[in-house]
Amino acid sequence: MKILDQILSQSAYTHEIAVPYAQVDIADWLFTLPEAEYLRCCAPDHIAAGVTTTDDGRRMSINVEMIGTGLVVQHYVAEEATPHYVRMNSISDVFTANGRTQVNVLWELIAEDAGDGRTRYTNRVTAHPTDAFMAFLDEHGIAFADAAAARQAAGSDHNRRETPIFAESIARRALARAGTEMVL
Repeated sequence: MKILDQILSQSAYTHEIAVPYAQVDIADWLFTLPEAEYLRCCAPDHIAAGVTTTDDGRRMSINVEMIGTGLVVQHYVAEEATPHYVRMNSISDVFTANGRTQVNVLWELIAEDAGDGRTRYTNRVTAHPTDAFMAFLDEHGIAFADAAAARQAAGSDHNRRETPIFAESIARRALARAGTEMVL
């Protein structure tokens, strides 16, 4: 369970790509993303990725990555998946030097028409504490403000680095689907 009124960390970064908005399909990109491409999108932080479904058939993206000093296993379930907006929600396992806990992560992938045949991509990540996370902090004598500051710094740094690479990967996928070459 996430604690709705508290934010552990939040960041959003944008990057424009030289692809018309109508050609962008973020859902297609995300659910066909080869693991090797995912690894390239934020080396060395990205460790593994795969696509599966929940028992009731909803699409999932499983991502393993380092966020700061924590190894994070994300179990993203698609809440909305369209060509221009994808909203993924995960109760993510976090492995730290103090042990294992969980956070709730909302990942939003957004495409907007930037005009002149360009698309603006936004990668927004919001982490909420879970009850397990709050108990973990209590058990280890860690103040929420300190944990949030560390997660904000690490999460923001990670998102800042992966956003332009995700955007360019989305552009390559869009252009490949359209049968054109990308001009850099």
